[in-house]
Amino acid sequence: MTTFRIHSFRRLARFATAAALAFAIFTGFGFNAPAHAATKQDWLKAVARTVAKKQTYPRSALMREIEGAAKIRITVDRSGRITAFEIVQKTGESILDKELERLVKRIDPLPAPPSAAGDGDLTLTIPVVWTLR
Repeated sequence: MTTFRIHSFRRLARFATAAALAFAIFTGFGFNAPAHAATKQDWLKAVARTVAKKQTYPRSALMREIEGAAKIRITVDRSGRITAFEIVQKTGESILDKELERLVKRIDPLPAPPSAAGDGDLTLTIPVVWTLR
């Protein structure tokens, strides 16, 4: 029984990651951007790819079948280091809200923004979703 449950949660975790990637694609982010972006659009794609790659589903949330959606606002410097972040919209689930802070640590540093990006372009609001199906 335990083996079945672990296997099932791994499958759910893989699906949840796939759902997060699908959400990122649906919101206009792609996954083939270079690490050093030449345009703002390429940079946004690279940021989305980094976030999707580093996002994890907390095991305790999987076991309790907790889902949620949040938004974080980050500010980066010219090298891509995160200088500030805030949770704009919480999930309402403490497990997932705590994971947001860990996610920000994992994605730092982000790809460097293009030199043509203005100072206002260095602050981004990023949706983060955890979904089970």
